[in-house]
Amino acid sequence: MKELEGRIGLLTGGSSGIGYQIANTLADAGATVYAISRTGRVKEGWEESHEGVIHIKGDVTCYDEMKRIVTEVAEEGLDFLFNNAGINKKCRAEVFPMEDYRGIMSVNVDSIFHLCQLCYPYLRKSPHKGRIITISSMAAHLGFVEVVPYCISKSAVLGITRGLAIEWANDNICVNSIAPGWFPSEMSKQVYDPERQAKTLARIPLHEYGNTEDLGALARFLLSDNAKYITGQDYALDGGALALGF
Repeated sequence: MKELEGRIGLLTGGSSGIGYQIANTLADAGATVYAISRTGRVKEGWEESHEGVIHIKGDVTCYDEMKRIVTEVAEEGLDFLFNNAGINKKCRAEVFPMEDYRGIMSVNVDSIFHLCQLCYPYLRKSPHKGRIITISSMAAHLGFVEVVPYCISKSAVLGITRGLAIEWANDNICVNSIAPGWFPSEMSKQVYDPERQAKTLARIPLHEYGNTEDLGALARFLLSDNAKYITGQDYALDGGALALGF
């Protein structure tokens, strides 16, 4: 029997990249994963998802839409929520458009908190202990130029993770986050030019980008019965970057 057999969960941003890989890894471990994305399908050029991944079209910033989706999915029960959707924009802080700033906060912070609220009554009833996992970032721990609002939003993710972990500790729910280091993604392509990529690799002790399969493996562990006693933690998968001194 697979370690996540029979478990049902929601995952945001699962049409490509990190979310796509994690959704497939969890499904391969036996879970049924409802992957929410703006298109409701796998991005063009990517292989079809595992049969255990069910794609749903939805806007994570629309509370009513998310409420409908959560209610429909949770009719069969709900064991985990995986918050992966996020956006970024490259721009100096002193001229950062406020409209874009609000957009980043809406996706990276507000939608996460709202989904946690919506899933709470179902997760607390999970026979496997409900789990919430959110993708944070190195930007929650380190400062980066031209993406300050993103840094702010990912710091907020740590606040959500730790706060909910404590408040819901006696409600049958564990709450954790994963901070990916540098993994190839559509978002990173938008903000990383060749010069910045070279500087980044020099800053990573292992001197290589991460493999998204490792992210999937960590997510699978945090949803398994082996992680029932883990809550309020942020796991850095970063090739040693946070440990590097100067």
